[in-house]
Amino acid sequence: MLAAMPPPVPPPTPAPGAPRVRERGDACPGALRLHSADDGHLARLRLPAGRLTARQVEVLADAAEALGDGRISVTSRGNAELRGLADGCGAELAPLLAEAGLLPSPTHERVRNIVASPASGLDGLGTADVQLWARELDERLCAAPWAAGLSGRFLFVLDDGRGDVAGLGGDVTLVAAAPDAALLHMGGRAVRVAAADAPRAALAAARAFLSAARAAGTGAWRVRELPEGHEADVRDVRKALAAEEVPEPVLPQGPPPAPGPLGPAALHVLAPLGRLTAARLRALLPADEVRLTPWRGAVVAGTDPARLPALEAHGLITRPDSPWAGVSACTGRPGCAKSLADVRADAVPGRPGLPVHYSGCERRCGHPHGDRVDVLAAPGGGYLVDGVPVARTDLARAVTTARTAPRTTR
Repeated sequence: MLAAMPPPVPPPTPAPGAPRVRERGDACPGALRLHSADDGHLARLRLPAGRLTARQVEVLADAAEALGDGRISVTSRGNAELRGLADGCGAELAPLLAEAGLLPSPTHERVRNIVASPASGLDGLGTADVQLWARELDERLCAAPWAAGLSGRFLFVLDDGRGDVAGLGGDVTLVAAAPDAALLHMGGRAVRVAAADAPRAALAAARAFLSAARAAGTGAWRVRELPEGHEADVRDVRKALAAEEVPEPVLPQGPPPAPGPLGPAALHVLAPLGRLTAARLRALLPADEVRLTPWRGAVVAGTDPARLPALEAHGLITRPDSPWAGVSACTGRPGCAKSLADVRADAVPGRPGLPVHYSGCERRCGHPHGDRVDVLAAPGGGYLVDGVPVARTDLARAVTTARTAPRTTR
């Protein structure tokens, strides 16, 4: 049965310089352990590299309609969320997911956070097809009993060398450095490993983190939470795989793929405000594979890019010059009790430019990584746009100015 849990109580913020101490277990929701929200229960499905087969697309859309609110939220890690789930839906949801291969390991389903360059292997860019690494890493994770001890927030990032996902704040980041080599980054250090060893190296790095976390005794969920003197040591990976340490490692930086064609047989679309209706999800088919992205969209592999106008007619974002490209929002009211506003209803795009994220409270759930326009609901019905008070009626002008202003003036 699916177990519902109450909203987590955030731990107190540590004093400057003091290590964060986690006094409770990770309460991150999963597919079997649900989160209780104002609009019902929430299930989060980990989809390594965002991958869905055509069959899984159909099952996910069916589950959203039959058991939830008819929508699928795409998270900033390329995972999927079902909302509006009723009490006692476990007898239907769990078997649906398991039969479709969306629940390969009940003991590990919350720790399968793997983001990989979504266009890898499709558009001729990148140094290696890291989607293959993602599949092997997921298999290794599920086969390692100790890996179930990772936090539901621990993140593996696999970048094919183009730099589109390397900056997403991974705890363990693999970067394709050559067709036969990869760089493994963790805690500000890096080692060079053979490409064939990359998934095994990522798993070894995760185990080194768990060892460091146990030694620290602070209950750390993420690598950055480890206190000074208890850092996870990439030299453990170096010893196990005869890896070479890299001096002054630098992560590559590159833009995400723009909405539109990706080579001759793939395309990229974005979900408005990060949500897909069941009908929009089904509209992505036929396809060999659908990959949900950390930019709250989908890469569709094995399809004709000439389908883009039809997908735009379904309400998907298919062009980089769309004002809604790069606009995201948290759940807001009425689904979240902490939110001060219905941010999805209030959201306006402004002109295309910097990404913009609408938040109903100071937690800023689901915000994108990197530079962005921060729109925060304020008490009394207004908003703060990059810290400046703005009336709701003036949002469009203020957001346009913030998205298009030179960075030196902001």
